Amino acid sequence: MRVFMTGATGWIGSATVEDLLSAGHEVVGLARSDESAESLEATGATALRGDLDDLDSLRTGAAQADAVVHLANKHDWDDPKSSDATERAAVEAMIEVLEGTGKAFSIANGLSGIVEGRPVLETDASPAVGPASDRGGSENLALDHASRGVRAIVTRFAPSVHGRGDWGFVNWLVAAARKHGVSGYIGDGSNSWSAIHRSDTARMIRLGLERAPAGTRLHAVAEESVPTKVIAESIGQALDVPVTSISPEKASEHFGIVSHFFGQTLTGSAARTRSVLGWKATGPTLIEDIASGAYTDETSGA
Repeated sequence: MRVFMTGATGWIGSATVEDLLSAGHEVVGLARSDESAESLEATGATALRGDLDDLDSLRTGAAQADAVVHLANKHDWDDPKSSDATERAAVEAMIEVLEGTGKAFSIANGLSGIVEGRPVLETDASPAVGPASDRGGSENLALDHASRGVRAIVTRFAPSVHGRGDWGFVNWLVAAARKHGVSGYIGDGSNSWSAIHRSDTARMIRLGLERAPAGTRLHAVAEESVPTKVIAESIGQALDVPVTSISPEKASEHFGIVSHFFGQTLTGSAARTRSVLGWKATGPTLIEDIASGAYTDETSGA
C-alpha cells in the first residue's frame, strides 16, 4: 500500500513509518519543515510539505494514497478550541477525498473522557460529537464515513505509549521528580493508567490498515492497569529520590499540565483488538522501561 501519514516524524508516527516500510509498504509523510522532510526521506519514506492547516496538501496526500494514517494533532493546551477546530477541518478534508473508494482511514484518539468507573471497551462510543467537542468530534466523524465507502479505523492510545526517547506524560513525570527532588503520586496513588510500548503501537497501526474492517475501534493497550503509585515508585528508584504523595490541591504546582491526567484512572481493554488483529504485545512493560533507564539515563532525552 501507499500510505499517507500525518504526524510521521512524531513519537508514534516515526515508529509506524519504520514498521510500515519494513512490511513492504510505501509511506508519504506530511512534513512541516525542511528538517522534518529530510528526516523522513532518510528513512526511505517520501515527504509531502504541509501542515494540518494546509488543507490542499492534506487532500492531495489522501487522494494519492491507498490508505491514510492521521496521527498529528496540535495539542495546544492554551487554546484547545483552536486545536479542536484544526483537527475537525483536517479530518474533513482528508476523509471527503476518500468517500466511496473503500480505502482505509486510520485516526488516533485517547482513552480519556469516554467512560468512568471501568476500563474503556472497544465497543464504547466516544461522547465527543460535533465540531465543538473534544478533538472536533473527529473519531465519530471518521466512523460516520464507514457507511460512505471509507474503511474508517480508530486507534485509541493508552496514556503511556512508552519507550526510550518518549517526550510524553512519563517524561514529564520524570522531569517533575528531577525538579522537586521527589517522585510524586496524587492522593493514595490508587488510580491507574494503561500502557503500551511504542513498537507494539506501531505494529498495531500497521495491522489495522492491513486487516481491520470498516468501523473498527482498536485499543493500543498492552498493560490494562498500572497504578500511578507504582509508576512513581519506579521513577523514584530510577532517579534515587524519595517517593511521596502529593495532595490533589498541590498536584498542578508539582506536576504541571500532566497533573490533570495523572490524577485520573485512564484504562482500557484490548481484548477485542487482539481478537480482530491477531495481535499481542511483545515489547517491555512500562515499569521495565523505567527500570532500564529509558527515561533517566543520558541518552533518554528526559
